Amino acid sequence: MNTKAPLSYGQIFRFWLPLAATWLMMSVEGPFLAAIIARLAEAKINLAAYGVAFAFALIAESPIIMLMSASTALCRNLDSYRKLRNFSLILSIAVTILLALFLIPVIFDLVILQLVGLPADIASLIHTALLCLLPWPGAIGMRRFYQGILIVEHQTRRIAVSTLARLFTMSGSALLLYFYSPLPGAVIGGIALSGGVVAEALLTRYLARHAIRSVRQAPTGATSKLNYREIWRYYLPLALTPFIALSIHPLVTFFLGKCRDPLESLAVMPVISGLTFVFRAIGLSYQEVAIALLGENRDNFLKVKNFSIVLGIATSGCLALIAFTPLSNLWFHDLSGLSESLTQFAILPLQIMAIFPALTVLIGFQRSVLIVTRLTHPISTTTLIEAGGIFSILLLAMLYFPISGVVAASTAYIVGRILAIAALQRPLASQLKQFHREKVS
Repeated sequence: MNTKAPLSYGQIFRFWLPLAATWLMMSVEGPFLAAIIARLAEAKINLAAYGVAFAFALIAESPIIMLMSASTALCRNLDSYRKLRNFSLILSIAVTILLALFLIPVIFDLVILQLVGLPADIASLIHTALLCLLPWPGAIGMRRFYQGILIVEHQTRRIAVSTLARLFTMSGSALLLYFYSPLPGAVIGGIALSGGVVAEALLTRYLARHAIRSVRQAPTGATSKLNYREIWRYYLPLALTPFIALSIHPLVTFFLGKCRDPLESLAVMPVISGLTFVFRAIGLSYQEVAIALLGENRDNFLKVKNFSIVLGIATSGCLALIAFTPLSNLWFHDLSGLSESLTQFAILPLQIMAIFPALTVLIGFQRSVLIVTRLTHPISTTTLIEAGGIFSILLLAMLYFPISGVVAASTAYIVGRILAIAALQRPLASQLKQFHREKVS
């Protein structure tokens, strides 16, 4: 792609499409594994345990999720590559150690049994599933770092190839265990997820070897002056953002257990989240595209923004088509394996969540502008605002409104995200003025 020539929508689409395919392939994991677990013994208990274990695994993963964005924005030469690689490696090891410490029985029991208040049989399944997920955060950290380098070198198809290997490994191991193993469903889910992401990380590193060589040979620029303190100052708000966002999910789990219909809410929430993530993933995939294209040429701004608008409308429109038509029964009952009662229970919260993919695209575009201009602290600040909105809605629902926990949670997610988008508008407007000044000069 010639970034000096005017950017076309076709170029944006071709650059973005492999990343969208990557996120879509990852989004299949949740519904696929939920469907496997739903067809095994004690489906409700195992679905609930898998959902909780996955939520805590995501918390452990959260500090390294934005390594792809940081790598895309900063990796431009040998010096920046080495420093960010070392930074990524140390961070990946640290989050793995923290997850292992959480699994110490005294700490685990305090959180799961006493604070969250889950029954002992579900807690035991959660602990075993998390043991299986121990390789998850570190493997994700390093593969996201190398994926950022592939994006810098416009080799996004290689990212899709490595994720395809992840999907095959995950689904193959899950099916083998489903047919030939006596393991409970939650444990099968943990093993399958870990196996898939380790395979993806190894293949990503191999496929990135030429991109790494190109970055290492690039002329020295401004990023060569980065030191570890500056990297940390830049990355800390990015690390806090998914940590805050993903920490919401276990706390939502707590509220689900305290609101009306707790077991039903815990059982359907992973299935609803899995389907919603299919469409949110398309928006999530666009953030690194915007970072790469805006970072190369600020004249790309208008077309990058317009593309995001169309993308947001399309993703929410498709989810609404499922949520408000008989396709919802097809998804929940026939494909996901939920009972008829759980299927009906899941439809209303899915309808509420239909707008969420569009909001995901919008906030991703806002964040990409701030990341390119290295103004990262508003990103974590507005995520705190989002979390506050979610907890406020859930607390009000638990205390005053006789609605099911999953309906309260769906409403809270939407309200919180709208608050975050509104709060980002002021710092975004400041950076857009800077974009305009650079274009004029």
